[in-house]
Amino acid sequence: MQFYDAFGLKPALSLDAEDLKKRFYERSRQWHPDRFGRAPAEEQQKALDMTSTLNDAFRTLRDPASRAEYFFKESGVELSKQLPSGILEEFFELNMAIEELRSGDESVRPQLIEAKAKNSALLVGMENQLVSIFELYDTFTPSEREMIIETIQDLLNTRRYIANFLREVDKQLNVLPN
Repeated sequence: MQFYDAFGLKPALSLDAEDLKKRFYERSRQWHPDRFGRAPAEEQQKALDMTSTLNDAFRTLRDPASRAEYFFKESGVELSKQLPSGILEEFFELNMAIEELRSGDESVRPQLIEAKAKNSALLVGMENQLVSIFELYDTFTPSEREMIIETIQDLLNTRRYIANFLREVDKQLNVLPN
């Protein structure tokens, strides 16, 4: 798993954020292209490639959801993009409110502001839940891991849906009324 290797880490769902950041800065200094200004072209290119890999790896591994998607993809586990049952029904009314606001109906603005606050808090809780489940996953045997992959998958899909919903709400709330 190239991104983990770039930081000298064993592939795992659970990572120490401070350790990851420290490794990123150490390796970024080590491979910074300015340090290779007088080196042969081949070494200069390697420094550029390593810097690019380090940036991509850090961006992916520092976010628990991105890290999980990368980890499972690299492990050959295909995660479903299907939402858990009930999510779409739960958000149907809120998506209708977004459409109404988009059409100029300002009466739904308070409902969306409340939904934004509620779902922002829910998202933070889900992040914490993912971190806890990742720690468990890394300690389990392969057969035990199979039992919680579906839970991880449901959390990731729900998190992605809520994050997209919140982006759309923000976008619509920031549009000034006509």
